Amino acid sequence: MFKALAKDFRIIFERDPAARNWLEVIFFYPGLQALLLHRISHAFWTLGLPFFPRMLSHIARLLTGIEIHPGATIGCGVFIDHGMGVVIGETAIIGDYALIYQGVTLGGTGKESGKRHPTLGENVVVGAGAKVLGNILIGHNVRIGAGSVVLREVPSDCTVVGVPGRVVYRSGERVDPLEHGLLPDSEARAIRALLDRIEDLEQQVGELQAQQPDRLDRSHRLVTAGANSQVSYRPLGDDSDCCRIGDRAIEEFLDGTGI
Repeated sequence: MFKALAKDFRIIFERDPAARNWLEVIFFYPGLQALLLHRISHAFWTLGLPFFPRMLSHIARLLTGIEIHPGATIGCGVFIDHGMGVVIGETAIIGDYALIYQGVTLGGTGKESGKRHPTLGENVVVGAGAKVLGNILIGHNVRIGAGSVVLREVPSDCTVVGVPGRVVYRSGERVDPLEHGLLPDSEARAIRALLDRIEDLEQQVGELQAQQPDRLDRSHRLVTAGANSQVSYRPLGDDSDCCRIGDRAIEEFLDGTGI
């Protein structure tokens, strides 16, 4: 327990530029205080004591605004930044060196018994206000964007954004866990792709109407006046890199890229 607390203390100086000296960190960082009380209450919880661990958890909640059930398992080097409104459920498991911001909920989805809260791998970053719900596995090095709602398992080395959370892979790219401004916007990409497709279709329809305005049926195909009459037109989406890229963005958004 003391080894884990030492890592919790040191990681604050690595991840918070506002941490100036050890005295401020000990007295004015609620995340560290909540972890200290939790590690004590968790030790008593594992001994099977029924009341004292919950009392310590409640005291920690009153002092810090962070509610951690004494049954939760938390690795070493975890940093809860600011922390107000953080809720961590009884069967939640948090891996080493996780970074959790204010308003995060690691909760359940019902009244089922047994393992009902999420498991976070190592080096996971959970943005402010994010909700991770249910007995799901979040892989290593995952970044969950602020305000996201994650309801399904997430593979390692990727980023989750949106409601519900959708995965965006970032192969081979090393991203600083504190750089939240680099999170991609999958919803904006999908909407932009749809708008581009609408503009492309409108342009093609306009070209067809200009060629044969009186001979265009509902399917945008030309009805010829005679056997020798031939009119050429551009098939919808044919040989268009823009359309293929747009289709890929829309498909990834709807499918959640595997999530």
